Amino acid sequence: MGLDERLAYRLRTLRRARGLTLEQLAARSGVSRSMISLIERQETSPTATVLDKLAGALEVTLSALFDTPADAPLARAAQQPVWRDPASGYRRRQVSPGDAGSPVDLVEVIFPAGETVVFESAGPAVPPQLVWMLAGEMVLTLGPQSWRLAAGDCLALPASPRIAFHNPGCEPARYALARAVAACSVSAGVSA
Repeated sequence: MGLDERLAYRLRTLRRARGLTLEQLAARSGVSRSMISLIERQETSPTATVLDKLAGALEVTLSALFDTPADAPLARAAQQPVWRDPASGYRRRQVSPGDAGSPVDLVEVIFPAGETVVFESAGPAVPPQLVWMLAGEMVLTLGPQSWRLAAGDCLALPASPRIAFHNPGCEPARYALARAVAACSVSAGVSA
């Protein structure tokens, strides 16, 4: 199953598991019914902002939309899903094995120079996570607080309903996102 097909399947499955119609999910998320339908039918590629709104409305993390079935605790690099945000061009690779019950969710992001992505969750706050800069630089902003990170820096982000990621540099930035997965989330297939 390709990543677009997996995203469509996960969104539809999560929506139906919560007993939500397209109209109800649209009202909760602020994403139009037609856009949700297009995503579920694989007729459009959603932006990171749209996916974040949908994940929030479904009360799951963004990574839960990228979960893949895992029959082993090993996620080989060639099999890790990679998604590209059509608006900013940032690439997100789900490093952790999908539904294998890992206690940690790990994501690698390559973020283009000069780009910004703002996550404003429609549901619960973005969960606490670590951002470890591997290359380049990023500015992360939560409300009035901003942090400028360089290669090697690690920031413990608190839970927040809104966070902005910006690459002020001239080169792509590369960082890892990590968060602990709650025991009840593991059984539900939810990850960061």
